[in-house]
Amino acid sequence: MIVIKVGGGTDIDVDAVCDDLTALRRDGREVLLVHGGAETTNAVATALGHPPQFVESESGYTSRRTDRRTLEIFEMVYCGQLNKMWVEKLQTRGVNAVGLSGLDGRIFEGHRKDTLRVRMGSRRLVLRDDWTGTVDQVNTDLLRLLLGAGYLPVLTPPGASERGEAINVDGDRAAAAVAAAFGAEALVILSNVPGLLAEFPDESTLIAEIPRARAAEFLDVAQDRMKKKVLGAIEALEDGVARVILADGRRASPITAALAGGGTHLS
Repeated sequence: MIVIKVGGGTDIDVDAVCDDLTALRRDGREVLLVHGGAETTNAVATALGHPPQFVESESGYTSRRTDRRTLEIFEMVYCGQLNKMWVEKLQTRGVNAVGLSGLDGRIFEGHRKDTLRVRMGSRRLVLRDDWTGTVDQVNTDLLRLLLGAGYLPVLTPPGASERGEAINVDGDRAAAAVAAAFGAEALVILSNVPGLLAEFPDESTLIAEIPRARAAEFLDVAQDRMKKKVLGAIEALEDGVARVILADGRRASPITAALAGGGTHLS
């Protein structure tokens, strides 16, 4: 099993990713795709008069402020427009893809955070009307049923709370949970940079390898969204995934290139 997580940057080469997924499947590799959609969601939310807000947790992680209206827009883009885009592109390549959110069948199940302590600029706030959460378990039975029947699951947030509510979960950490649940050979996280950069945004400063024992040290190196990707990588390794690769989703054959040594390898 190889779990592929594709970020939500609009400069990701979606066709190259789909071509690579198709080739891997033809070679007999078992693959599963998790995708994001942050940039498109931001644009749609702004066009609808409900522009995105971002907050920083007390531990220094940036996340989307998810009130109920934001969650509705999030579902429109992630579960609708983008999920079906991935499914269509794979179907036209002969891959029988099935698009599902983590809410469907409680594929991503966790708990909703009743309150969030955050920083917005210089202010410290407690948010109560928020629909975010974490993935505590993965419905592998449903995914194995699909995989065993020859389908390629294409997954996206949101997830489901223990009460069945839709919750915005981080896609990178959700992919890490999926990879861990399957004991995956590899988790490949594709984004719009070559990997973890020592001096962001200078792409010549790529860090090619991070020993597992030192992985936590590199959280301070990661900037912005890369922090969550490194955190997800650490969680996957701690839960038994053999290796995690942070790699470039803008290039040709991005998955194959990552597995062959491209990007930042944590193992």
